[in-house]
Amino acid sequence: MYKYDHIDQTLVDQRVIQFRDQVERRLNGTLAEEEFRPLRLQNGLYHQRHAYMLRVAIPYGLLSAKQLRTLAFIADKYDRGYGHFTTRQNIQFNWVELEQTPDILAELAKVEMHAIQTSGNCIRNITSDAFAGVAGDEYIDPRPICELLRQWSTLHPEFAHLPRKFKFAINGAKEDRTVLLCHDVGIELKKNANNELTADIYAGGGMGRTPILGSLIKQDVPWQVLPSYLTALLRVYNRFGRRDNLYKARIKILVKALGPEEFARQVEGEWTHVHSETKNSKDNFTPAEWDRVAKHFTKPSYKTLPALSNTQLLSQFESKLDSNEKIAFSRWVDRNVKPHQVSGYASAILSLKPHGTAAPGDATSAQMNAIAELADQYSFGELRVTHEQNLVLADVEQAELLNLWRAAKNYNLVIPNIGLLTDLIACPGGDFCSLANAKSLPIAKAIQERFDDLDYLFDLGDISLNISGCINSCGHHHVGNIGVLGVDKDGEEWYQITLGGEQGNDASIGKVIGPSFYANEIPDVMTSLINTYVEQRTTDEPFIDTYRRLGVAPFKEAAYKNNGKHSKGAMA
Repeated sequence: MYKYDHIDQTLVDQRVIQFRDQVERRLNGTLAEEEFRPLRLQNGLYHQRHAYMLRVAIPYGLLSAKQLRTLAFIADKYDRGYGHFTTRQNIQFNWVELEQTPDILAELAKVEMHAIQTSGNCIRNITSDAFAGVAGDEYIDPRPICELLRQWSTLHPEFAHLPRKFKFAINGAKEDRTVLLCHDVGIELKKNANNELTADIYAGGGMGRTPILGSLIKQDVPWQVLPSYLTALLRVYNRFGRRDNLYKARIKILVKALGPEEFARQVEGEWTHVHSETKNSKDNFTPAEWDRVAKHFTKPSYKTLPALSNTQLLSQFESKLDSNEKIAFSRWVDRNVKPHQVSGYASAILSLKPHGTAAPGDATSAQMNAIAELADQYSFGELRVTHEQNLVLADVEQAELLNLWRAAKNYNLVIPNIGLLTDLIACPGGDFCSLANAKSLPIAKAIQERFDDLDYLFDLGDISLNISGCINSCGHHHVGNIGVLGVDKDGEEWYQITLGGEQGNDASIGKVIGPSFYANEIPDVMTSLINTYVEQRTTDEPFIDTYRRLGVAPFKEAAYKNNGKHSKGAMA
């Protein structure tokens, strides 16, 4: 993984010193809150319902075991013993005290981490595939480009005050595991006929109040000129993006208003100007820059091992497992273990979705320390954060999977529900967030408790369920097969249901089925939806395919047949 050089380290160290002075002035009253607010947001510090929340960047989801131990230390010393991993490959600490935040940033700086640009109207943490560099369907390892763009965008003076926050996702594999089309800009890396690295650029995607899938605006951009092309794109947005209305300030509104073709034409015109200015300058990437960064993403020292199918793997361990272990381990291999590029290796997902016992994405300091040990022992000291709020050990020898499973089981990290209904995504919601209209976590807990039978979950197969506490859609409810959105109606918490969302290559935005429900109705609504699916599906047909084949009518009828008696009209 990428290692800081002197420039990186100096930047984050100076940032800590700068923020320490700002906090001191805020505490002694010489810096007013309205002046302090943009300064703390530049360092990822929010003021939530009950305390300050600090959001820490995990660039493209990659962590070292050492860094994870520091996050565990911060959770214990400065928070309440846990952290929350988000859908954007960050971690949040929800109970920090203002006077201690410079010390937290100083601890992060010691292990090459920071909270810069995790908030504010700037380019946020760049995200990518949690299986980058190991996925069997990968065209190109996106991490060098992610790192180059991270360095290009960090504290970029021209893009520090955009009309609204701006998010990149970068993919280099056949399967999109980045929610590419739901970002302000999605970058699809590929090789052309001459084996040269190029990028297709999608712009104008996003969720929130107006969910829109991004549009392809430029194909075959050579990787070297990505800075100049993206500069042109951001200049067009900076110039014409709305600043008079917070809810219409994202680039998706501009692209929709102009139309993708006109937006692309304006970017092309600006790029001609930018490119002519910078074609011989350091603003574009060079082979030397690629080499400088790419050397940090070389393959680890893999052993020469035979590849094992799941059947062979289970057969190899059969004599070491009792009858109960055989079922549990087999399920874990089936759902949580993913194929690897290298023979004899696999990627193992550690679930942060224990049924009803913790908030989705939460990890205790004890779990983080344990996972760091597992990463050191089984995965070359590295791990990844997924968009689904789980953690991945990407480079595990297949022969060590049983040992890993047994060790992780001690920390409640091996529930075999990846991709299943209870592997749900949820934002912190009204329990923490000052923007939320309703609570997310009790809804997630109630659903997990209702669907706690693993036999039943395995029979249902892949179903994505995403929950957001407000229209900002931090829980990505728009792209869940089933989405739940908390809404405020006359001071009461209600929940709106969407169906038909999907992330990946067949990305789609879910549709609201009708009036919203009381919180205590949601588990029954979920039961009605799932029962309808079970009754109507063909053999081995996934939920999303059944929904697309039948449409909303049978699901809507079932949802409201015995529920929603007190429902209110759908949110405008």
